[in-house]
Amino acid sequence: MVALLSSACSCADDRDAGPASSVSARLPGGDTTNTLMLGSNAYIRPAANITEDHEGLFYSGNSLFNRPWVEAPSSVQSRDGLGPLFNARSCSACHLKDGRGKPPESPEEAPLGYLLRLSIQGPDGPLPHPTYGNQLQPFSVGDVRPEATPVVTYTDLSGAYADGTEYTLLEPFIELQTPAYGPIDGLMISARVAPAVIGMGLLEAIPEDRLEEIADPDDLDGDGISGKVQRLSHGAAAGRFGWKAEEPTVAAQVAGALHGDMGLTSPDRSEPNCTSEQMECLNAVSGGSPEVEAAPFERMVLYTSLLAVPVRRNWDNKKVIRGEELFHQAGCASCHVPSHRTGDHALTEVSNQVIWPYTDLLLHDMGDGLADQRPIGTANGRDWRTPPLWGIGLLQAVNKHERLLHDGRARGVAEAVLWHGGEAKSSRDAFIEMSKTDRDDLVSFVRSL
Repeated sequence: MVALLSSACSCADDRDAGPASSVSARLPGGDTTNTLMLGSNAYIRPAANITEDHEGLFYSGNSLFNRPWVEAPSSVQSRDGLGPLFNARSCSACHLKDGRGKPPESPEEAPLGYLLRLSIQGPDGPLPHPTYGNQLQPFSVGDVRPEATPVVTYTDLSGAYADGTEYTLLEPFIELQTPAYGPIDGLMISARVAPAVIGMGLLEAIPEDRLEEIADPDDLDGDGISGKVQRLSHGAAAGRFGWKAEEPTVAAQVAGALHGDMGLTSPDRSEPNCTSEQMECLNAVSGGSPEVEAAPFERMVLYTSLLAVPVRRNWDNKKVIRGEELFHQAGCASCHVPSHRTGDHALTEVSNQVIWPYTDLLLHDMGDGLADQRPIGTANGRDWRTPPLWGIGLLQAVNKHERLLHDGRARGVAEAVLWHGGEAKSSRDAFIEMSKTDRDDLVSFVRSL
């Protein structure tokens, strides 16, 4: 189970940390772990060990994360400058309570926390669409026309476990209605849901040497798992964030989201978010350059870096302990590597911590069922980064849904496992062969994380 559940490996420091039922694993974020507040507010706490110097900056960053940005007024100097084309007015519109987005469930529902990557086929691989760019923006300000309206529909795919229990999966189909800037023939579309933003500073603090250590791009050990480090160009820093690990740092991820999702320039992304064919967008009023200046940008990065991972629940429950054993037996930990040790980092809070994110941050072939056929950097069209599993059991409490995988097609842990193919096929097949009791125990373990 790679892109949502996958298994077994570990290095010496992982084994030293003990099983997930150990005291160490109860605190998945090490000293940063949120032990004070669960339920609907489980993702909003700062790192438990936050320094006095950083606490005020964290809450200032929180206000910016939740701030609705508006169109820049033409008559006054303003640093606002939403759009002109955008996906959301605030970070929290997609990451409600620092949590996870989901696909729209009807044409009338605004696609918040859900975006579409766009491309056309070039001579050497996918390229941004010359008019619509590399991301659909379904909203706009002023007289600028929104690019199009995405509509998602599903086809039921039926199957059965080895014990005869039937299941149904949802296969998504995406249509762009009312395209405003010309034909969209030949357009390739890949959907994304906004992930939860907890623990990102800890993931950034995992040494790059650790990623290289656990990578096995040529499957030299013959176990069928060939995780790759994402590098967008030769010698580039290892990618860690985004569904294909396109961004190497929290700052790069924040700058990309401000630019692509809200049309806001920052010190790291100063160009307008318009293609050369979108003259309405290029001629619209700007909020200045940059629209998010260095100081507020740095506070947003610090906020995103120091959001705490919640403490585990039910870690000593017999079903959960049994589920952990099954998780490893099925090979789920080869990609969802349980534990790592962070290194030195500019933020002392996330430095030198034993953490339990259940990811290797590597790219894995997930098979044709999840493929988007859009290579980027080291990733081919079937590759996805292993997402961390920490906090996943509180998603329902925080965001009132349990839509999983990169495009939210899975309606829970079991469906996510059933979509696994490629390198994860053997883990998926092991799950299918389990009894209902064992399947339930494995799911209980994942929901305890």
